[in-house]
Amino acid sequence: MAKYLVIVESPTKVKTVGKFLGANYKVMASQGHVRDLPKSSLGIDVDGDFEPHYITIRGKGDILSALRKEVKKAEKIYLATDPDREGEAISWHLIAALKLEDKQVYRITFNEITKNAVKESLKNAREIDMNLVDAQQARRCLDRVVGYQISPVLWAKVKRGLSAGRVQSVALRIVCDREEEINNFIPEEYWTIDAELGVEGSKKTITAKYSLADGETLSDKKAVDMLMKDITGRDMKIADVKHGERTKKMPLPFTTSTLQQEASKALNFSTQKTMRVAQQLYEGVEIKGQGTVGLISYLRTDSTRISDEAEEMVYNYINSQYGEKYVAAKDTLPKSNKKIQDAHEAIRPTDVNRTPALVKDDLTKEQFRLYQLIWKRFVASRMAVATYDTVSAKFDCNGHKFTASSSKLKFDGFMSVYVSADEVKEENNALLNTLTGDTRIIVNEIQPTQHFTQPAPHYTEASLVHAMEELGIGRPSTYATTITTILGRRYIVKEGKNIFVTEIGDIVNSIMKDAFPQIVDVDFTATMETLLDGVEEGTVKWKTIIENFYPDLKVAVDAAEAAIEKIEINEEQSGELCEECGRPMNIKYGPHGRFQACSGFPDCRNTKPYYEKIDVACPKCGQDIVIKATRKGRRYYGCIDNPNCDFMVWQRPSGKNCPKCNKSLLVKGNKLVCMDEECGYSEDVKK
Repeated sequence: MAKYLVIVESPTKVKTVGKFLGANYKVMASQGHVRDLPKSSLGIDVDGDFEPHYITIRGKGDILSALRKEVKKAEKIYLATDPDREGEAISWHLIAALKLEDKQVYRITFNEITKNAVKESLKNAREIDMNLVDAQQARRCLDRVVGYQISPVLWAKVKRGLSAGRVQSVALRIVCDREEEINNFIPEEYWTIDAELGVEGSKKTITAKYSLADGETLSDKKAVDMLMKDITGRDMKIADVKHGERTKKMPLPFTTSTLQQEASKALNFSTQKTMRVAQQLYEGVEIKGQGTVGLISYLRTDSTRISDEAEEMVYNYINSQYGEKYVAAKDTLPKSNKKIQDAHEAIRPTDVNRTPALVKDDLTKEQFRLYQLIWKRFVASRMAVATYDTVSAKFDCNGHKFTASSSKLKFDGFMSVYVSADEVKEENNALLNTLTGDTRIIVNEIQPTQHFTQPAPHYTEASLVHAMEELGIGRPSTYATTITTILGRRYIVKEGKNIFVTEIGDIVNSIMKDAFPQIVDVDFTATMETLLDGVEEGTVKWKTIIENFYPDLKVAVDAAEAAIEKIEINEEQSGELCEECGRPMNIKYGPHGRFQACSGFPDCRNTKPYYEKIDVACPKCGQDIVIKATRKGRRYYGCIDNPNCDFMVWQRPSGKNCPKCNKSLLVKGNKLVCMDEECGYSEDVKK
């Protein structure tokens, strides 16, 4: 009979961990949290000492009963939940739920599920770290008071079951701010000039770019015409040729954030999918002849550190497989310059000798692709730098400068294993290598090209994760959950990889900015994350954070509720009659925005789309322009007579036409801009 009970979080871990322990150990799973705040009430004593009230999660009764039976038999209990704040809190809740106060209870953690790591954790068993528990409690209670206090205000204002959140509302604001920036962006004209150059006796050409002098701009056709007049028909001479060498450093191993970003770019994985598959690789996969094996280290981390044991293993692997010259010199290893919570290692394979090719047949397609990405990045992080031979040349044409450059890979180093998904393609003007100061240059063509500046791109999941990390919003374990939440609420939608704000998301963000500016303030939210880190470090008392935060929140909620009570919210009529019963149609809100529903509900259940008119006539057919939404919820302006008329634009039409080309002028911030970007006309909005 087993003497010792080990409690992990997931059933998969039961198999993975169990095979490393002898017959004296029984491994069981809590299947995540067993206690939480009640769903039916706030669950926090805001009128007292802010003590949370925890209850057993519905459906966990049978799991706890089975655990209690084994607890009675066990001499020692080892709590082996995940090695982070959340895992520490689950272990703490297990002590209370299983009444383990009088038992011999030990906390063990391992960063990877391997035999050595599990055995070593038993040797280093410890007590529960209450700083970690309190940091989790502080986050949970902050999120609860924000959600449970503000969400009812949104229900009253928008009349639907919406939600607000301490982190999700800030993430929504970040996306809304970018959308507003894009909508208000005014393109500006600029020009580039490229010269196609040749050398006698060679069919190859060199592309040289015009180099602007200090203070010089090429912002309009007039400036370009003057310049072209100055250089057309003139000789091009070599002013300078320089040969050199440059290096490209190897990448850092993955953190949670960088893994999510790279998996999005390289594999087209959502953040949620990346975390789900990575969790499978961490907990263990059935490998033929080896049983259940944990393939990667813990997946929630912002550290780029790796253990001495893993470092030695990867150096030996690189040396044996690629040769000594591919092993990174210690002084070339990249360093992270930001402050990190260094409780964990970077995400890496548990055994670098377990190559993707060896385990491919035992993994699903998704598991293989993500494991291969992690394995390659880790190996590359300890390989030698890549080196390039470079050559740059300056040309003179009647006093005007043109430049060209070229680089050729000399030693691939880490790039023999890993190349980033957004790697910039190297310029290759190979003919530059043959140039000397005496080489005669032939001008084949000089071509000016008109461009317009582009707005900042729409966020993708990858770039939103990067922005949240840079701004200090949330932590590695929360990025995927936050994005999934605002997608699930349909505050934002994805079209391709790009993220767009829906009408309902715009409304919620506006309410939050007006009524709860502190909650959606980026700096304030980042400061709260720093305070939570302080709780983990033992320098800040967790209830102090709640005590200081709650009164201001309560004042804001009371003010918002008072303002709402002064507004009599009636059913808004659309002005149309129901085709089925003749009663007025009302405007209602749904998950995808507004729609029309018969006022005779439930006797009449007729519904149809609602299109808000903007009092502007369609430039194609003269009928009304209305506000519409794509199937995913992105707003646009189109003709009400679609599909007979196909006019549509993303920005609001002004009703005025461009004096240059007679096309529609669109409203962009405080400007009216021609819908034809090539026209480039704009004017200030008259107040």
